[in-house]
Amino acid sequence: VDWKAQDLILDLACGTGRIGVWLSENTSATVDGVDITPEMLAKAQAKAVYRTLNQASVTETSLPDASYDVCVQSLADEHLPDLRPLYKEVARLTKADGYFVIVGFHPQFMMGGMPTHYDSASGESLTIQTYVHLFSDHVKAAHEAGWTLLEMDEGLIDEDWIAKKPKWQSQFGQPISFSMVWGR
Repeated sequence: VDWKAQDLILDLACGTGRIGVWLSENTSATVDGVDITPEMLAKAQAKAVYRTLNQASVTETSLPDASYDVCVQSLADEHLPDLRPLYKEVARLTKADGYFVIVGFHPQFMMGGMPTHYDSASGESLTIQTYVHLFSDHVKAAHEAGWTLLEMDEGLIDEDWIAKKPKWQSQFGQPISFSMVWGR
């Protein structure tokens, strides 16, 4: 994706706005956000990088058809039991020559027993419902919605990861993430 050439980007499952900040620093595009959680949207709004923020499911945004040059989603597909509604909704939202960029946890990492979790305000570690999606699940759902895979990368737990999370040393060299760029 030529990020500098995009005018309007949708950040699906925008959460606290981490990806919106990256987009604002690396593009001149206008960025909208969608998330299902009002608490996350409040944190995203505080970052002041979004034109609009909408509370909605990533599979039913109610946003206008063919509005976005690029839709992005990071670290959220594992919360969906079925990928088909996501890919279908993104196809509806994206312009005919647009892109969908998805970044997620690698299925091998998820199958290793690392569920998505966070610490509550009280410090309690809470687990969020997690679903493993194989790459074939992504390909089937994307093809059904009219997408073509343009690029894919996989990330490994490397020295940089170990420097940030030394307790992961036993996982060194294991897959942790993937990114896919889909075109129409």
